[in-house]
Amino acid sequence: MKYSKLIFAVMALVVFVGTFVFLWRKSLPQEVKYNEFTPKRENIVKSTIITGRIEPRDEVNVKPQISGIISEIYKEAGETVKADEVIAKVKVIPEMNQLTAAQSRVRIADINLNQVKTDYERYQRLFDKELVSASEYEKIRQQYRQAQEEKVAADDALLVVSEGISRSNANASSTLIRSTISGLILDVPVKVGNSVILSNTFNEGTTIASVANMNDLIFRGNIDESEVGRIHTGMSMNITIGALQDLNFDAILEYISPKAVQSNGANQFEIKASVTIRDSVQMRSGYSANAEIVLAESQEVLSVPESAIEFSGDSTYVYVVRGDGDKKNYVRTHVVTGLSDGVKIEIKKGISEKDIIRGPQIIE
Repeated sequence: MKYSKLIFAVMALVVFVGTFVFLWRKSLPQEVKYNEFTPKRENIVKSTIITGRIEPRDEVNVKPQISGIISEIYKEAGETVKADEVIAKVKVIPEMNQLTAAQSRVRIADINLNQVKTDYERYQRLFDKELVSASEYEKIRQQYRQAQEEKVAADDALLVVSEGISRSNANASSTLIRSTISGLILDVPVKVGNSVILSNTFNEGTTIASVANMNDLIFRGNIDESEVGRIHTGMSMNITIGALQDLNFDAILEYISPKAVQSNGANQFEIKASVTIRDSVQMRSGYSANAEIVLAESQEVLSVPESAIEFSGDSTYVYVVRGDGDKKNYVRTHVVTGLSDGVKIEIKKGISEKDIIRGPQIIE
């Protein structure tokens, strides 16, 4: 029992002395150490990253020429299609007003044709007996031909309204939904049995399919107003796509919107750039992408890390090493800076490549 108390007292004394020594050493003034370096000549590139997406330049929504119900679908999303190739077929559901008007036109055409036919046959008999002049006969024959043409047109109009097809031009049937461009089918949002309507003044019509030329793609994004003044059409861009890792694509800036749009409280301007896609890459519409565009560049200029710069109002300074050993000190020196990429900054005047510059403090 006596020895255990002694051991406990010794341990307490050791802890007390150790704590005292630690605190005493911490209270001593520490030598401040800094990184030191010499300026280098480097290329400084200031660029910005624009977020956006990859889209086909030409994407069209194929719509029906007549209202009805989808009876057949011949193509699916992901298939290629040529211009004028049939995508789907519509079964016509006649609009009653149009159907009534077309039927009335057929009845009137029948009445007119029967009347003119009777007159024509009478004049023909009279002409054969030389009882009427040739001009009178030709006039009535012309009326007969016109009545025949009107009857054919009225029948065709009724057929188009009721069935969506014309006998005189069956290949151009409005019941067959054809692609207006060659390309890839991106989406077929309808199914067999769906009702569809044609585009008119009051509605946009039903989209049967979305078709795009995937060989002609663009990057679309927005750039902040603080940077839009530094870009111009024709500039090169580097495109990276998250879904296609380790691949970069070249692009050329084609369009800068003249009007700003509000986005998260900031003014931004839409840009578009044509993207060069390699044949071996399968691209999909709507891929998220980042575009890097160089705003300014300086070649082989004297530079230092921006962390070594002291900013004071409109002036900038660095600390230059003077002396050596115990006589070494840091002299605050005014410098003229130029382009910065956020990591390193151009030095135009104030120091040379031979100077040694004080960097950030070393934290031990």
